[in-house]
Amino acid sequence: MFCTCCKEVTDWIYRRAADRAREGPGQIVPGASHGLLDVYPWRLFLYTGVASRLDPTAARRGIETEFGKGRSALLMEKPETGSLISRRRLLKSAGLLSGMVLLAACGQAPAASPTAQPQQAAPTAQATTAPAGGAQPTATQAPPQAQPITTPTPVAQAAPQPTPSTLAKIPRNRTLILMWQGGSTNGRWTDWDIWQEYTQGSSHQNGLGIFFEPLAYYSAFADKEYLWLAESYQYNDDFTQLTIKTRSGISWSDGQPFTAEDVAYTFNTLKDLGAKVVWGHEVQQVVQEAKAVDPNTVVVQFKYPAPRFFWLCTYKYDIGVPIVPKHIFSQQQDWTKFKNFDIAKGWPVTTGPWKLVFSSPEQKIIDRRDDWWAARAGLAKMPQVERIIYLPFVGETQTAEAAIKGQIDASLDLRPETIRTVLEKNPKITTHTGNKPPYGYQDWWPTSLWFNCEKAPYSNPEVRWAISYYLDRQQIIDVAYSGASEPSPLPMPQYPPLMKYFEAVKDLLQQYPTNAYDPKKGDALLEKNGFKKGSDGIWADAQGNKLKFDIFGWTVFADIGPVVAAMLKKHGIDATYSMPPDAGDRYAAGNFIAALNGHGGSIRDPYDTLHLYQSDSVAVPGSHQVNFARWKNADFDKVVDQVYQTPMENTGKLQELFHKAMEIWLPNLPDVQIDEWYHRIPMNTEYWTNWPTEKNPYVNGAFWHYTFPIILWNLQPVS
Repeated sequence: MFCTCCKEVTDWIYRRAADRAREGPGQIVPGASHGLLDVYPWRLFLYTGVASRLDPTAARRGIETEFGKGRSALLMEKPETGSLISRRRLLKSAGLLSGMVLLAACGQAPAASPTAQPQQAAPTAQATTAPAGGAQPTATQAPPQAQPITTPTPVAQAAPQPTPSTLAKIPRNRTLILMWQGGSTNGRWTDWDIWQEYTQGSSHQNGLGIFFEPLAYYSAFADKEYLWLAESYQYNDDFTQLTIKTRSGISWSDGQPFTAEDVAYTFNTLKDLGAKVVWGHEVQQVVQEAKAVDPNTVVVQFKYPAPRFFWLCTYKYDIGVPIVPKHIFSQQQDWTKFKNFDIAKGWPVTTGPWKLVFSSPEQKIIDRRDDWWAARAGLAKMPQVERIIYLPFVGETQTAEAAIKGQIDASLDLRPETIRTVLEKNPKITTHTGNKPPYGYQDWWPTSLWFNCEKAPYSNPEVRWAISYYLDRQQIIDVAYSGASEPSPLPMPQYPPLMKYFEAVKDLLQQYPTNAYDPKKGDALLEKNGFKKGSDGIWADAQGNKLKFDIFGWTVFADIGPVVAAMLKKHGIDATYSMPPDAGDRYAAGNFIAALNGHGGSIRDPYDTLHLYQSDSVAVPGSHQVNFARWKNADFDKVVDQVYQTPMENTGKLQELFHKAMEIWLPNLPDVQIDEWYHRIPMNTEYWTNWPTEKNPYVNGAFWHYTFPIILWNLQPVS
């Protein structure tokens, strides 16, 4: 039952649901929500393609007729007492997951997932020779073997690769099993044969990020830089030249030496390719030339002062420039088409302690190598993890069930009510904050309602401000997140190094209150711009064009999206929420009006967030530094250029410039601020300890970020 303050929003959702559910549970209603939103005696949950146990035929029919095939919908179900996730529903819908996870955990071998119908639930595998995944080995019993699927779907590949049944037997307590959504569709990897980041369709988040070690790592939580392939770096006095000293004694996994030539080649090629590849635009804008002057020294000449270039190259969150092996990449005609996948050749080669041993649409398997320069140099301990298995995300319900059963070790962050249920049912699962709210940590990714500023009337900043005034952030948080978040006033996280910049614009936030809920001000702004409410209660302009739009989102916004849409609907804006399968492509291409998304920007100083709104920021596939709002302002661009050329240590000057930038940005409000984003990642302590937590915050806990290797060299086996 929701508190009184949430009743207005839930009343609207409830009325819509009730209109469609007069015949009882199992009916389809518009406006997708998530499986953990209790509204009076009913639960609303997102239908994502797994057959409803109540009325699967009606569910499929409803999706096809009302939303278009493959779209999401909202089901109603009477909840079972004491559980927000029905145990029976979890068990019922976890068949597809069992066909992958139980195999990886127990060495079982059922048939492969069907190709034509990837969402069809597979029968649960039965144990044969290996004990159950959660069973503890006895003194006379060998540890359970973490074996992958033994009969993968046949797929074309560059060269024959071993079958999973021929791989070395690795015990479950030396295996890390991860479930991740990026790069997967319908429970299958779409990028299984892509193992370098500069290829179209690739992402460091899906496993390949651990193969390309950086010049340096940075942990925002520890506020610590780890020089890595680089031993040192030094700018000249005016920041127009950077000298990087690389470490000696490092080799690629094929035996070729890693040298300064690899670094110079990477920078120069990115400069030439520009916006054709991720990070190419950023490098091209500033680099004049990179030259290896000896085997361990790179000198980079800039077009103008660039005190942030090494910071760009440093791995943190989703920002960093991977260094590639020149002896392989220089032989390829087109980086954008080179997949770097040939296990027989040992590709991808790496300077890290990992090797790819199998990859298919069903799973990616990475084993530890026994030789690593960083362990020899004393920079890090050799990882205790001997095998990593990446499984594609098959839905929140199935993922929660896998976590409850201990079949996976970590996954995509879960919704607040889901993670709470997982913690209740499996005491060996923990989160960044243990078993207490907010069940995670504040990510670098505050959420906004983004608008395409090139499309009228949303190109009008007063319309965007009116919409902002219609959003009650605290109510959204209470309804969607059970209160486990807080409003975000600016598009960057409230991390300690950034707080001085929040303080610098406190006067502007009083003048432009981005978190204010004031429907009367919203009404006044729309009336000022010629809008009137019709007999249906929806705002329309003088030509009769209604304020009507669909809000794009994806899985992680399934709880907040419907609440935002409902709140706008209440105030006369005909908003809906959907999760189309091509939402990401349409969003990047500007084929949208409104979308929910975060901000991959600043963690230490304001530049990276400000750069998100510069006119020259382009939508390179896979990039996180993109002006998705398509907002342009020449004066803002000039201020941000000054920020770029100001050293990060000159915080006084940066605060002044940030204030100037916000004097322009706040009145325009390119996107509407909502709340801080929390990563609620379930971490299984049955097999692994020393996960990053608030008591041990050595790095953020997202295994899909560039800093995942820091977690890998810190994890310790339970036994």
